[in-house]
This record gives sequence, C-alpha cells and structure tokens, in this order.
Amino acid sequence: MIERIEAMPAGTLGLRASGKLTKDDYTDVLEPALAEAVAAGAVRLVFVLTEFDGVAAGAWIEDLKTGLRTRIRDHREWQRMALVTDVEWVAKAMRAFAWLAPGEIRTFELGELEVAKAWVATGS
Repeated sequence: MIERIEAMPAGTLGLRASGKLTKDDYTDVLEPALAEAVAAGAVRLVFVLTEFDGVAAGAWIEDLKTGLRTRIRDHREWQRMALVTDVEWVAKAMRAFAWLAPGEIRTFELGELEVAKAWVATGS
C-alpha cells in the first residue's frame, strides 16, 4: 500500500509505503503524485517504507515504467529523494544504486523522518 503523507514542507512530496506494492498503488497513488511534482518543476520526495513484502506480479511493469520515466523523461526535475526505512536491505540497495538515479539521494532511519523532511526541503 502507498499513501500520501499530508504533513510535508512546502514544495515537497511525501509518500508512505508498506506491505506488498500493487499495480493500483503505482497507477492510483505513486504515478499521479510524481506527475504532479514534475509538473510543478521539482521533485523533492520523502519516501517512507515501514515494511516491504515485495512488488505484486502485476505491478512489475508499472515499476519499470515509472523507473524509465524518471530516468529518461523527468530526470531534470528530480532534485532530492530521501528514503526513510528500517528495512536494511532496501536501504543498502538504495545506497548501492543511488548513482543511477537523478538528483541527490540519502537514506534515513524511521526515527529520522523529520530530519529527512528538512533535508529534502532545504538540502541541509
């Protein structure tokens, strides 16, 4: 499940995910939220992952499409992304492959959510 985080600094986007991500999570929440941020001219994203049970079979194609759109079409708008999670293998994977993603990326532990919000909003 993916849902928006409403209490975010101006000009930022917050999303919270848990469990198994479905095609509907991508098409109904993630993709529209990212499109809105891209249209505004800057993607400053806090992505909170509390638990992760994988991506459902039908969601893989949406995951691939979102990744390609981010990397190829919308890369200029991506400024900062904070991954906030205690799922260690996901944090390690993000750090290992951050060089592939546009913009700056940092990982934070769940207890550092407010620090992550401030970093995404201001860069400090």
